[in-house]
Amino acid sequence: MKSTLPLYLLLFFSFQLLAQTVNNNVETKLNINGVFPSLSLMGGNSGRSELGIGVLLPWADKLWIEGYVAHHSEANVGLSFLDENLTLTVHPQSVTGTYGNRFIHQKSDQAIIGPHIIDKNGNVRTFTSLIDCRLAATAAHLLRPDSLVYFLTIDGLLFEANVYTLKTNLVANLISDIYKTDNQALSKKGVFINFKSAFTGNKRLVVANSSYMEKNYTGDSNDGCLAEWDGKKWSVIDSAAYLEINGKIKMFYGYGIWAVGWDNKSVKMMYFSPQSGVWRTYRLPKGSEAWEHTWNTEWMRIREVQAKRFIMDAFGILYEMPIITYNGNMLPIKPICNHLRVIPDFVFWRGMLVLGGNQTDNNVGQPQSNLLFTNIDDLWKYGKPSGWGALWRNEKVAAKTVSDPFLMNGFDKKIIHFTHQSSSASTFTIQVDLLGNGIWVNYKQVIVPAKGYAFEIFPDGYAAHWLRVISNSEVMGCTVEINYN
Repeated sequence: MKSTLPLYLLLFFSFQLLAQTVNNNVETKLNINGVFPSLSLMGGNSGRSELGIGVLLPWADKLWIEGYVAHHSEANVGLSFLDENLTLTVHPQSVTGTYGNRFIHQKSDQAIIGPHIIDKNGNVRTFTSLIDCRLAATAAHLLRPDSLVYFLTIDGLLFEANVYTLKTNLVANLISDIYKTDNQALSKKGVFINFKSAFTGNKRLVVANSSYMEKNYTGDSNDGCLAEWDGKKWSVIDSAAYLEINGKIKMFYGYGIWAVGWDNKSVKMMYFSPQSGVWRTYRLPKGSEAWEHTWNTEWMRIREVQAKRFIMDAFGILYEMPIITYNGNMLPIKPICNHLRVIPDFVFWRGMLVLGGNQTDNNVGQPQSNLLFTNIDDLWKYGKPSGWGALWRNEKVAAKTVSDPFLMNGFDKKIIHFTHQSSSASTFTIQVDLLGNGIWVNYKQVIVPAKGYAFEIFPDGYAAHWLRVISNSEVMGCTVEINYN
């Protein structure tokens, strides 16, 4: 009987040769816990500037990446893209700048990222008149959404641009229209304008300015803002630092709009109810105070990472956010984890959650940043949610004043501190919202001695969606602080 051994050997060597050919044709990349060092964006060695990965956008079978710098350098860290083999390519039309905007223009099947616009086949054009602008956001146009979009700059200039002709037109200066002054006068007062986001929905364009420095932390000034425009008039929604706005558009009345910012007491979240037509204020804990400055907020986001599901990044805590609204109420949000990473943008691409970064600036060497490829469920393996925030902070509080709702759901250990400087004892009522629908019930009354202090520790395992406090009488120098561990 003839031996078949030579055939087995032939097959074996054939497979070895095929495997070697595949390995030679596909670039092998070092992967360390979801980080590929070869994909780093590297800044220059002279004229060094901060370098972050500001924008990520899946489009035309690629993952488009836009780097941003605080100041121009010789490095080409603008528009690039990844293919399915994780090969990083700098696009020939790439320009270096300070860009944090992305937008899908559905009517024309084009994606906008930085000053570039990309069609569905991956062809890139550039709004040349916007190259030197520090672009913070792109949003739908109020009157001609089929052909026009808005570009908002960090410096408060609002342009409209035609997605077909690429012609642009300056339509507003938000410093003069909202602040009723000019940039030079604001600079003399120590106010550094830092517009970060814009969103169009429910017949309004909403913008966010994250101006915040020491006098804002001490409570001596409020320089940031959340404002809206109906195409004719600007209205200030809140005078605090805001850095991100997002929502989900629906035919007829639209979904809600969410904006996130902060003051010296806590993270603030504003929610626009499409049914009632009003904005509501909610408070969330700060997971870290490392972001407590205008320039340190690069660029916390509210993003749709799974279909009809948002994730919000705010002050070192990631949150899961349902975008559904019933009876004018948003459904309750839930914290996912604490984290240390600066995450300027995050998206899903080819089954992976991809997180941008802003890792190293010129103070510690050559500026550079990289991506993190992970699974969305792995976010729950990060640090357990914890944080702190105040309802009032050394303030005069009138009798019967009701505080803003403060997030309670999703944290383990909970304690609330009370102190004041009034010459007589004061009583505070703690209320909780059990269902997250705005129906409040009394939890407990806390009596605080004259110029004294009291606290309330919630039992282990106790949870409600929101809590708030009512001051039963006028209180001087009142502080109510909440800690979650």
